Amino acid sequence: MASQIESSSLHQSDVAQVGPSAEPVAEFEAEALPHMNDLFRTAVRLLMDQGKANDAVQDTYLIAWKSFQKYERGTNCRAWLFQILFNVVRHERRNWFKWITGKEEDMAEVAVAAPVPVPTILTDGDILAALDRLPAQFREVVLLTDVEEFSYRETAEILQAPIGTIMSRLSRGRTLLRGQLSDVARSYGLSAASA
Repeated sequence: MASQIESSSLHQSDVAQVGPSAEPVAEFEAEALPHMNDLFRTAVRLLMDQGKANDAVQDTYLIAWKSFQKYERGTNCRAWLFQILFNVVRHERRNWFKWITGKEEDMAEVAVAAPVPVPTILTDGDILAALDRLPAQFREVVLLTDVEEFSYRETAEILQAPIGTIMSRLSRGRTLLRGQLSDVARSYGLSAASA
């Protein structure tokens, strides 16, 4: 995965063609590029496709580069990039849903659940699969707060939602995830008291 990220990263010569001088390029690279792997990991969990995630991260960095003069130095660049990424992902979802149905509705708001067989071995993949089965609105909040360790306030800013909504979605997402993982634990003969 890391080699895939490196091959798609912005090269200084590519960025230099867009910007007027080397100083903004160096500043952009220092502030923004260290967060590329975090963005990619989150994009994969949101889009469930490495190719689309790679495209979303590239689009995020292109947008960030074009609007870097608006970025306030000394603020949280990581949160700023995640906000751009989530806007890119929302746009991708709207376009996909519109292409499939011809309607303007957001597919992320449609919760579809299917029964999933219980695995015989609990692996990191099983945990990630349980996370992937969460409805998008809950998965986004769980990823940002529990995986990427953003505060409630930062998550609310990234998702452009009220902090109360973030806290509610996080609680619901954790409950759904805990339920899915409890089913797996029970299949091993473990109970909440022995786990």
